[in-house]
Amino acid sequence: MDLQVKLSNKIGVIVDSLKLPLYDGLKKVKEIGADGVQIYAVDGTMAPENMSPQARKELRNFLDSIGLEISALCGDLGGHGFQDAVLNEEKVEKSKRILDLAVDLGTNIVTTHIGIIPENQNSNIYEAMQIACEELGVYAKSLDAFFAIETGPETASRLKQFLDSLSTNGVSVNFDPANMVMVTGDDPVAGVKLLKDYIVHTHVKDGVQIKAVDPKDVYGFLGYGGGVDHEKIAEMVSSGAYFRETPLGHGKVDFLNYFNALKEINYDGYLTIEREVNIDPVKDIADAVKYIQQFKH
Repeated sequence: MDLQVKLSNKIGVIVDSLKLPLYDGLKKVKEIGADGVQIYAVDGTMAPENMSPQARKELRNFLDSIGLEISALCGDLGGHGFQDAVLNEEKVEKSKRILDLAVDLGTNIVTTHIGIIPENQNSNIYEAMQIACEELGVYAKSLDAFFAIETGPETASRLKQFLDSLSTNGVSVNFDPANMVMVTGDDPVAGVKLLKDYIVHTHVKDGVQIKAVDPKDVYGFLGYGGGVDHEKIAEMVSSGAYFRETPLGHGKVDFLNYFNALKEINYDGYLTIEREVNIDPVKDIADAVKYIQQFKH
């Protein structure tokens, strides 16, 4: 393999992927050689309503003490994302509080899924998503922060069209190449170049598509069989009937060209490892850190 990319990006880990208590997971991330962590901040002890000022300070102090930083928070509220206008007021407010928490913890990025963006720009669902994202984009911008949509549920071109319709770049992109490979069949390298003005965070994950799958069956769509939660997605991944997540370098993501594309667009943010298969996550993630390190100076 030609490893001439020479990345200088920091390496992150979604700490929840390790399936350890938070502070144990943070220590493990440091031990396996990563620079930062992404943390789910939707429910439990990390939910913004449960994070007192003291708890926020303690977490920041602990991260500082072991030499880690937060690459992003994950604020994915599940269900249909922002497709349902009836639920959006509550979801937008919760998302704003997660953005506030992110800033308090020293990061300016919250990643999420917003639901599949419809092809029909005149649909009620498209309008509901647009109104919610416009409000969140303006709010994020006021904090000098980003609410970053994860790639995968739709093609990069449809996502860019949606983002271009908003008044700010406060809503941007968390680029996940494996979601494209496994679900839409979109080309991650072309996607990076198309979305270059919006990419603020990335996931490093690999996978293969076994047979074509309707993204609505993976991510859910309002009026189409109900929303699909993360446990269901993990079950689909592990069953391998339609697509399969793999260790880095064993799937269909062309990491050499993917990393080259990120370098070409001058992306200098985190490469954050996500692992949704839970057989031996600590070993998988440690191996993933080593894999990415091959491409660094």
